Amino acid sequence: MATVRKLIVTQMPADRVWDAVRDIGALHTRLVPGFVVDTRLEPGARIVTFANGATTREPIVTLDDAGRRLAWSAEGGTTTHYNASAEVLETGPGACVVWTADFLPDDAKPAIEAAMAAGATAMKKALDAAAPVEGQ
Repeated sequence: MATVRKLIVTQMPADRVWDAVRDIGALHTRLVPGFVVDTRLEPGARIVTFANGATTREPIVTLDDAGRRLAWSAEGGTTTHYNASAEVLETGPGACVVWTADFLPDDAKPAIEAAMAAGATAMKKALDAAAPVEGQ
């Protein structure tokens, strides 16, 4: 099984980052705008539309407020198995999001690596834009 991991470091405080991550219906407005263009909720899952037009159903596996960790799977893509998580870690005044995806087949790795790199860039941009300005 292949794994891709991205670390997104921001000056936004961890509690505010977690608030954005746990808002599972607002990927397109709060967490990765531009990378995701629409998110719709249904019982136990979200339907995600990406900028490239692909749509994926993502069942929510875990929403752990105490551990600041969200886990989900994906249906309808090119993989035969996909599970991912986003964990928010405190780093002094800021935070780090650890975004990990495990999937099959292994040869999907280049495409998933590229997609997650684009998603990580969008996430950093959104979080940094909403981070408090030092001294305020």
